[in-house]
Amino acid sequence: MTPLYDRDGWIWQDGEWREWREAKVHLFTHTLHYGMGCFEGVRAYAGAAGTHLFRVAEHTRRLAESAHALDVPLPFSEAELITAQRECLNKNDLSNAYLKPTVFLGAEGLGLRAQGLTTHVMVAAWDLGPYISPQAATHGLRALTSSWARHHVNISLCRAKTSGHYVNSMLALNTAVKAGFDETIMLDPEGYVAEASAANVFLLRDGVLHTPEVTSCLQGITRDSVIQLAQQVLGIEVRERRITRDELYTADEAFLTGTAAEILPLRELDGRHIGTRAGAPPTSEPISPDSVTAQLQCLYQQAVRGELDDFRHWLTPA
Repeated sequence: MTPLYDRDGWIWQDGEWREWREAKVHLFTHTLHYGMGCFEGVRAYAGAAGTHLFRVAEHTRRLAESAHALDVPLPFSEAELITAQRECLNKNDLSNAYLKPTVFLGAEGLGLRAQGLTTHVMVAAWDLGPYISPQAATHGLRALTSSWARHHVNISLCRAKTSGHYVNSMLALNTAVKAGFDETIMLDPEGYVAEASAANVFLLRDGVLHTPEVTSCLQGITRDSVIQLAQQVLGIEVRERRITRDELYTADEAFLTGTAAEILPLRELDGRHIGTRAGAPPTSEPISPDSVTAQLQCLYQQAVRGELDDFRHWLTPA
């Protein structure tokens, strides 16, 4: 894989276009030292009507709200940032792409007071490729419940997508990966299911979808998309509430959602095969195309490519 720093292309930085290899910051950039910054992950998809950004208005609004929650002044409007993301696709000749708008503080000084610092904003786009092995989308992930708790709402800004939060996620994920698992499920400080390392969690039980309420977990945009598709297209009831991890063990189905991950089935948690009753042998077969998870995967792919008329307002042309 080519290192990200060694590519052809263009990056938008503070209102100007810089050649990919020349887009650099100083070693004393404040965010590098203290983690005070925020970002978004945005997807672009090629469809029959051309390339579109998926829910870029919602992502850009969340970026602005994250900066506001951090008390970091944002020098560009949401409209300007959306324009930059559209232009980034065209300037880099991309159709299917991942974009990363990022807000960070400059190198005028260090210290926790973070005074007199310039706010910088950048937008980069590239072909992400598979987020995880293609088999994960059909066969599902094996996950381990993490001993690392998700942030408490009065410890950090859980609804903001801040750079420093992801140390928590990396600690949890790396522990699970070293133990031979694909993913981790993180609990909130009270012991209820919060989210995966960088994805929201859903379970299906007796025809009803359940997902943790938005307290310790991020208010995911893919999460919201799945809720709308489930309710409006499949007619499935969705309940947002506290969930215990043993509910995941005994769920009929479970899956994760995120911009990069899209929709990934959760096959196993802590050695318990999800969807298998006690005494029944686990299966390594792909998930059933009739499952709710598979139906939502199909609907989501149709939505992001402009194939569902009722959801075309989610798309912004490149």
